[in-house]
Amino acid sequence: MDEGYFRSRALLSGKLMQKILLVQTSFLGDVVLSTPLINRIHEVHPGCELWIMTTPLAAPIVSSDPLVKGVITFDKRGANSGLVGILKQARLLRAHGFDLSYSLHRSGRTSLVLRLSGIPQRIGFAESRLSFLYTEKRERNIKASHDVLRNLSLIPSNLSSDPEAELRVFLPGETNSRGESYVVIAPGSVWRTKQWRPEGFRDVGLNLSSLGYKIVVVGAKSERAICEEVCRDTGFINRAGETSIEEMMRLIKNSALLVCNDSFPLHLGSAFKTPTVAIFCATVPEFGFGPWRNKSVVVEEKGLPCRPCGRHGGDSCPTGTELCMKNVSASQVYENCKILLNI
Repeated sequence: MDEGYFRSRALLSGKLMQKILLVQTSFLGDVVLSTPLINRIHEVHPGCELWIMTTPLAAPIVSSDPLVKGVITFDKRGANSGLVGILKQARLLRAHGFDLSYSLHRSGRTSLVLRLSGIPQRIGFAESRLSFLYTEKRERNIKASHDVLRNLSLIPSNLSSDPEAELRVFLPGETNSRGESYVVIAPGSVWRTKQWRPEGFRDVGLNLSSLGYKIVVVGAKSERAICEEVCRDTGFINRAGETSIEEMMRLIKNSALLVCNDSFPLHLGSAFKTPTVAIFCATVPEFGFGPWRNKSVVVEEKGLPCRPCGRHGGDSCPTGTELCMKNVSASQVYENCKILLNI
């Protein structure tokens, strides 16, 4: 019999702490929104040893959490792609001897990896692909107002009240040192129709710069072009493609204000309680991915019959008008920036 069997027998006799794996290998923002489950797991399983499996890019988001024992990366689109990669990852998990896994990720690949890992108790959402491979399936609360609450439905608890569902993102050796001298602008997004006009971000940045704020523009390497367009002839500091995830986290945490689209930085702003002005173009906050419990304002063009055009946005506007991207004015965004900055 394998190690998992003997660990489970020992648990019944109270000789070992429970070793638990939480799985979330989706987009970076989804990983941020999954972090309230870290506290929930410790409430439901006091004294447990908690590990997280996520992507290599997302590892810094959870690696400094004091309630997380360790992080296992799953490079599902690289070194661990294909059947060989699945088998390799399953062997790695088996060697850890986990007693229980909770999976937020709903792909068939994740279901298969966990089944092959030999983890004796595997809990996932009923809507997951290959969900029959889980030992227990739970209903995802799709009617909840925010994805944080949908995630928490994986692990029901009478111990947690709604106000305690806080995002958990930590930086190593960081104290609370929020600055008042710079504003972060994040003009990119994975989906083009979620990106507000570059000239809009530039105009807002110039107005804020005239008030004495330095403007720091951030983004992934793939977003370098749009960030350069925002920064052209402005004197803004362009850090797009030059920062690690940890460095971006630090910039957003210590900024006076964040201005962004419906994207990963928005969720970092929520986690760090950074005042945030979020521009929603093709998508809407009602999808459940808006700001979460930080000082924030959503700016959007309401009333368009074509909006929202998709759950995640898209690479092009279905109507060809891009009205949701064009109709939000720089003055709207700037006035809300001043409100959050108490100007």
